[in-house]
Amino acid sequence: MTRAFAFSAVTSLLALAAPLPLMAAGDLLVAPTRIVLDGARGTEVILNNIDDEPATYRISMELRRMNADGSIDEIDPATATEAERKALEIISYGPKRVVLAPNQPQAIRIGVRPPPDLPDGEYRAHMHFRAIPDAKPATAPATSATGVSIELRPIYGVTIPVIIRKGKLEALAAINDPKIVRDGGKASLALTLNRKGTRSTFGRIRALKPGQAEPVFEVRGIAVYPEIADRQVSFSLDADDVAKLIGPVTIQYLEEPDAGGRVMAEVKTVLR
Repeated sequence: MTRAFAFSAVTSLLALAAPLPLMAAGDLLVAPTRIVLDGARGTEVILNNIDDEPATYRISMELRRMNADGSIDEIDPATATEAERKALEIISYGPKRVVLAPNQPQAIRIGVRPPPDLPDGEYRAHMHFRAIPDAKPATAPATSATGVSIELRPIYGVTIPVIIRKGKLEALAAINDPKIVRDGGKASLALTLNRKGTRSTFGRIRALKPGQAEPVFEVRGIAVYPEIADRQVSFSLDADDVAKLIGPVTIQYLEEPDAGGRVMAEVKTVLR
């Protein structure tokens, strides 16, 4: 007797690491990749199905925490802090399930319902867009030597942060211990981002050489969330990157241009 089992794989993409204004997973495009609301006025996220077949997606809110290495873990709401629980309470959104025809955009409305006594602070939850597979198999299942057939069906997901800020919040950042790390034939630029204050930081890391207006290295979409004070950051380098970075260099952590573009932290060093 042959028995069939369906295994699913979830691809979760985080906005904190995304350098582009839209994000893709499977056949789903999402824009923008990060939401920040400073008042009661809401906004929208636009979904687009770029496949040639209709697709169904479920939208949900999750709680996630950043680790010191920049990774993000989903947490059980039962273990949530008061601020995390408040985030789930004050963020409203809809619809929560959509069926998208090919190349048909769909707006997901996001609103805020803060109670009058909500303490000042930053509140964050993560909006997850998850594909719901069709009931019919996408391909014929492969039969193993034991007579058990296994069908691998990917289930794609995109996750973006939704941040609510209330009150006058501030954050200070610093860059520590930038260096080029070599491991065999691989190289990376490693540094520590320090943050303190009442809100997260978000922006780009760039390296400037003396006498050159354009950066020789730049990576966008780097966040440090309030649950951590220090984040270890590492960027892979190719041989050209290493050659450009060697010697005197100024490394900066800047806000994104649409947030003002100010320099949040800067350090001058000599890389070897």
